[in-house]
This record gives sequence, structure tokens and C-alpha cells, in this order.
Amino acid sequence: MSTPATTAAEQLPRGANRVLTWSTIGFTVMFAVWMMFGILQKPIRAELHLSEEQYSWILAAAILNGSMWRLPAGMITDRIGGRKVMTALLLASAVPAYLVSQARSYAMLLLLAFLVGFAGNSFSVGIAWNSAWFTRARQGFALGLFGAGNVGASVTKFIGPPLILGTAGATYLGVVKGGWRLIPVIYAVLLVVLAALTWFGTPREDRMPGASKPIAEMLAPLRQVRVWRFSLYYVAVFGAYVALSSTLPNYYQDTFGVSLTNAGLLTALFIFPASLLRPVGGWFSDRFGARKAMYGTFWMMLATTGVLMMPAGHLVVSHPDGRQTEHLAYSLGIVPFTLIVFLLGCAMGVGKAAVYKHIPEYFPDNVGSVGGLVGMLGGLGGFFLPPLFSYSKAWSGFPSSTFFVLFVLTAICLAWMHLTIVRMLHQQSPHLAHQFDHAPATA
Repeated sequence: MSTPATTAAEQLPRGANRVLTWSTIGFTVMFAVWMMFGILQKPIRAELHLSEEQYSWILAAAILNGSMWRLPAGMITDRIGGRKVMTALLLASAVPAYLVSQARSYAMLLLLAFLVGFAGNSFSVGIAWNSAWFTRARQGFALGLFGAGNVGASVTKFIGPPLILGTAGATYLGVVKGGWRLIPVIYAVLLVVLAALTWFGTPREDRMPGASKPIAEMLAPLRQVRVWRFSLYYVAVFGAYVALSSTLPNYYQDTFGVSLTNAGLLTALFIFPASLLRPVGGWFSDRFGARKAMYGTFWMMLATTGVLMMPAGHLVVSHPDGRQTEHLAYSLGIVPFTLIVFLLGCAMGVGKAAVYKHIPEYFPDNVGSVGGLVGMLGGLGGFFLPPLFSYSKAWSGFPSSTFFVLFVLTAICLAWMHLTIVRMLHQQSPHLAHQFDHAPATA
């Protein structure tokens, strides 16, 4: 006698697990390529003599191009199949990744960072591709496992610093220089190899569920305000995650004076929970509801960013007799800072899954297009955060202003969500609107 799990597994099309395997590996590496400029910041700025504000636009350029094509990438995948699109994306990302190693000016690096960012659109491709190959009973697990490929943001944090330090000044094959320039070359080779493995390792007969669906029908949900609200949530939990993954290594080095290697390892302590807890967030949303998960996410983000945004310092009181005394000295050490950032990552990991849990509930017939749209708009919101972090720091003089920006963003999301829920409850039960404001009549 077969169990329900066995029956669901037997109904999987042949080759579905190969699609999941190679799409997840490809997405993990492309996410690492997309995020590599974060850990390369110090050596690149030192060699090209760039300011922090200038480099923030390099980070933003990569995030921009890794977000703006998510909707069309998902739609094209539905129309022609993920095997073709994923392979093309791997090859297309390899070319600018290699050319980054040849950059000699700020303008050239800015352009190449924008082109490398195209790899970030692999999220929508993988979501659409795996959705087509997995049955409803297994989609949650498959998409959760694929989405955990966000952990690729930590890959460069681990391999980058030792490679940069160990190969500085060396030249390989007469053309490839060591140091930070070796990292993009390694990634370029990996992308080409993965393109071949994806093309030959996945089923030739691909699935194309949107081959005949009109484009106007796919884009129709854009007119609903709810989609824009979900997109703002995704700015807070994903756009901010991408921005922090890129900027935290520099924050650790400037604020706490740690080495590049240690900065990468400490940043990974934020990236791991923010990526690997995504399946847990999906399970929690299935069991208790996405709305509860979002409330928990936003309250945790408010609490953590509220502490992190406090600047180190003290109050100076001038007395009438001319004396000055210092009071309420405050400073957050590296250990509590890292622990709180870890909790912030946990909240973001749960929140990313909860946002996408909303989509099939409200748009069951347009999961692919709405999911791509939310991902695109959420990622585009993240494009503005690295420059905003840098300019807020330059304006205030406090590195912790980074977290003040996130605190304000989270507060706006929580307020909008709560007001929307209250309005929905009022519309559903208007006869109860005034029952809670008056004390019961006494005899």
C-alpha cells in the first residue's frame, strides 16, 4: 500500500529532481557572483582610489540589473522553458564576470558591475522552472530548497579573503592577475562549466506552462495595490538583505577594525539564517499563517534595528559652575552587534518565505507573474539602499545610520500592513466596529 508521500513522489515527472539540483547549484553560484562586490570593496577602493559613496553605486548597479528583469525572465521561462533560459543566463553572466578582472577605471567597473548583476535574475527563472516540474504536493519543498540558494551570498565571504591575501602580486598563465582580480575569473570559469552541466544534465523535453498565455493576462495583477504592498514587504526582507550582504563587510572593518577575512566570516553569520531559514518560514506560514509570520518578522526587525541604529557616544552636561560631566555612555561591542545582526537575519529569512506565501493565496492563477513582479520590485527597492546607507552616514556622521534607514522602512511596512488588516476586518464585520470602544451598560 502506497503512502500519500510515495504517491506524490511517484507522480513527479522524470527528471524533476535533476532540474531542482542543477537550478539550485546554478542559482547559488550566480547569487555569489551577484554579491561578490561586497567583499571586494576594500581592495578595489584602495587600488582605484574610490570613495565609499562612489563604491556604493557599484553595489547599487549590480543590484539594479539583478532585479529589473525578474518579471520578464519568469515570463520567458514559462514560454520557452527554464533549461534554455538558465543556460543562457549562466553563459551571459560569465562574460562580464571575467571582464571585471580587467577593469582599470571607475566607469568601466561601474558598467561591468551592472552587467554582472544580470545573474541576480536567475531567481525568477528557477522559481518558474521548478514550479513547472514539481507537483503541488512537492512545490513547497522544492521552491524552499531552491530559494535557500541565497546562501550563495556567503560564498565569496569565505573564499575571497584567503584567495586575495594568498595570491596578491602573482600572475597566472601570463594574463590572470592574483589578488581581488582572481575572484571574478574563478567565477567566470564556474559559470561556463555549470552552463554545460545544466544543458546536458537536465531533460531535453522541457515544460512550458505559459507557452500560450497572453502577456496582458500575466501583467494584469500589476493594477492591484496589494501587489505593490507585497513588493514593499519584499524590499524590507529581501532588498535589505541584499544591501546588507554587500555592505556589512565594510561596516565590520570600518567600525570594529577587523580584518577582511574576519569581516567576511562575521557577515556570513547574517547571511546563513537569512537564507537557510527560508524553508522554515514557509513551514511556519503554512501552519500558522503568513500574516502572523509577517507580524513576527516586522516586530523582530524593528527591535533589532532599533538597537543597532543607536550611535556610540555619551551625553555631556554643562553645569552652572563651568564643569562638564559625561553621562549615559553607550557603545555596542562586536559580539552583541553580531548576535543582534544574526537575529535580524533570522527575521528576514522567515519574512522572505512569508511574503511569497501570500501570493498563491491571493493570486492562485498568476503565481509565476506576480511572484516575478514582487521579486523585481523588491529587488529594485534594494537598489536604492546601498547609496542611501552611504549618504546617510556622510550626512549624520554615524555608521549606525544604516540601521536607522532599515528601522524607518520596517516601520512603514508594519504600519501599512496593520492598517490594511484593520480596514479589512472593518469591511468584513462593520457591525462590530463600535463594540470595543464602549463599556458594557450596567444595571
